[in-house]
Amino acid sequence: MVEPGGWPKSYSFGYIAPDRDAHSVSRSPVIRNEDKAVTPQSAPDPEPTEAHAIDTNWTFMTNHAHVLLCLAQDPHLRLRDVAVKVGITERAVQRIVADLHDAGYIEVFKEGRRNRYEVRTGMHLRHPVERHRTVEELMQLILP
Repeated sequence: MVEPGGWPKSYSFGYIAPDRDAHSVSRSPVIRNEDKAVTPQSAPDPEPTEAHAIDTNWTFMTNHAHVLLCLAQDPHLRLRDVAVKVGITERAVQRIVADLHDAGYIEVFKEGRRNRYEVRTGMHLRHPVERHRTVEELMQLILP
């Protein structure tokens, strides 16, 4: 029997993760026909190579932390260069720098046509899980 949308009644839409159990979450759309799962317009993923071994879909730290660490490492870095290092747009870096400045984590000093950024290392991290740690401790952990 075909439903008004044009799909047989036995078809359902949902998400299924390849090579994972039924309880895992994925954002890959699939069409299920009773016990079969068919992914539309998908090809099998190639074997991971060394270049693709790192999954860049997520990281342990936020972009705010990445920007803060970049500015701590090089206070004269242009926001364009920060954007390239972090892998986000220059506009996103501008918003993050504004957030960090408004929260008191960085100070911005105008030097000619450039800016210099000073990280306030005594500030505590914001999330309740890491609030007992300071920016300086994060920098010591991450920066060379």
